[in-house]
Amino acid sequence: MGSKFSFRLIATDGKARRGEVSMPRGNVRTPAFMPVGTGGTVKAMYMDQVRDLGSDIILGNTYHLMLRPGAERVARLGGLHEFARWPYPILTDSGGFQVMSLSQLRKLTESGVTFRSHIDGAPYEMTPERSIEIQGLLDSDIQMQLDECVALPAKPKEIERAMELSLRWAERCKTAFGEQSGKAMFGIVQGGDVAGLRIRSAQALKAMDLKGYSIGGLAVGEPQAVMLDMLDVTCPELPEEKPRYLMGVGTPDDILKSVARGVDMFDCVMPTRAGRHGLAYTRRGKINLKNARHADDPRPLDEESNCPAARDYSRAYLHHLVKSGEALGAMLLTWNNLSYYQQLMQDIRDAIEARRFADRAAEITEGWARGDLPAL
Repeated sequence: MGSKFSFRLIATDGKARRGEVSMPRGNVRTPAFMPVGTGGTVKAMYMDQVRDLGSDIILGNTYHLMLRPGAERVARLGGLHEFARWPYPILTDSGGFQVMSLSQLRKLTESGVTFRSHIDGAPYEMTPERSIEIQGLLDSDIQMQLDECVALPAKPKEIERAMELSLRWAERCKTAFGEQSGKAMFGIVQGGDVAGLRIRSAQALKAMDLKGYSIGGLAVGEPQAVMLDMLDVTCPELPEEKPRYLMGVGTPDDILKSVARGVDMFDCVMPTRAGRHGLAYTRRGKINLKNARHADDPRPLDEESNCPAARDYSRAYLHHLVKSGEALGAMLLTWNNLSYYQQLMQDIRDAIEARRFADRAAEITEGWARGDLPAL
């Protein structure tokens, strides 16, 4: 653990990077997957479990925490680490993505965004300065600039307008953040599905000399091929000595293909959300526990897994829990899914260090393609 914020590359294999982010609250091994702790909780999990599965860092959501219980209250109670009983690094988003998704409830200006709470309709204003202030009250270790995220497809002129606004907001966020020992503010590359705009955004943010760079506005409905094309043009424009974070991504396949293009950090609600809806991620691909084929199956999800949820409970029992709407079903499947994701990340890190990432990625993909065990 360092007293300052730093990033070092440990190994590379092609464009894939194995590194480490150091902060006072802990080190983050990269490539890293950050479980999403929207409201100060990773849904259906104990924080001790999240840590034991190999998570070095979690994500907190500025918008939701601002509305409930309130950033000032969290600050009075010792900050988000103390509040949530997670003493390790936390990354907070800026709140921008949620505000942008409230298109019926918000008004956008150069100054910022005014919007109404989705909870009670109360009015709020989110400016770049206020976003950084809230993230400071939460006491997160990595903070995001406020940006405007445009849903795809969109017209190039609209994408360009939002990208330019995001750059101006990045400058304001950098000024508001100032110099904070041991912490970092990341800029966010925008530009939709227009390669030239992505390059312009990345180059302008690079000139600001920030401590890290996020790639936003992807995984918002566009095909995977478009996302990968944008990574192909964006990653080479970002400094090699700084971490790169692809926001809101994604599936295990998205992660493998993005690591191959030079991405270091990921977050996504997918493993936790899927767990609450009866879907398990495994080395044999996705398994839907709602399906009747599992009702009499005494076999576990994966007899070779280190995770008790995958190894020790029968598919029949998991099917019963899911069909009955029992909370334990969501807990066990979320546990399995986060375990699978963190094991995948460890696999990726080991393969990059051994300089066999492409081979290992092919083996993992082949395992998904072979599919689940045949029904009994």
